Amino acid sequence: MRKIRAATFVSLDGVIQAPGGPTEDPTGGFAFGGWVAPLWDDTVGELMGEAMVEDYDLLLGRRTYEIFAAYWPFMDDEIGRKFNAIEKYVVAGPDTPMTWTGSHRLEGDAAAAVRALKQTEGRDLLIQGSSEVIHALLAADLIDELTVLTFPLVLGKGKRLFDDGSRPHAWTMVKTRQSATGVVISRYERDGEVRTGSFGGDDPGEGELARRARWARETGETPAAWA
Repeated sequence: MRKIRAATFVSLDGVIQAPGGPTEDPTGGFAFGGWVAPLWDDTVGELMGEAMVEDYDLLLGRRTYEIFAAYWPFMDDEIGRKFNAIEKYVVAGPDTPMTWTGSHRLEGDAAAAVRALKQTEGRDLLIQGSSEVIHALLAADLIDELTVLTFPLVLGKGKRLFDDGSRPHAWTMVKTRQSATGVVISRYERDGEVRTGSFGGDDPGEGELARRARWARETGETPAAWA
């Protein structure tokens, strides 16, 4: 069975939209396309280079596929040769032309199609960009590994790595490194369910009980933990 890995650039406030350039994805009036370039340095490039030569096939959404298919087939560098040689699995409808050599269309429900692909024999699947695919797979609990490159800036709005559909899950950081420009590169693997605890003890005082009662009246809800 294949593993599904996602590698993504993210701002401190969780935005992943258009890291590569101003024309990459201006939807929603996003004005900061290309926010990665000023903070790129040798360390980030070295780590990305290491990741790009690992063994994998690509798993892409329609928009990212169209961006890649218009660029990488014409590149003869190390990453270009890698991308052009491997298989590309694309979550897209019939209107998206599969012009890039080695491209395969995944139609219908994204999570169902990827779940079926994951069960086949073959290389692991690496997601690049493709925020809608990431959201669908996080909601379906299908992503096994996250590599997050966190850039020290706040973008305010834009497409985010995690949305309201993301399923709660614990992750373990297995590797991390920081560049001179403040980019933190961390790799996470799944680590079961979210574990909770408390610093408040099991015997709340009168003040705490009064607070809970007041908040319950304000919200009309009584959390299970208070029962």
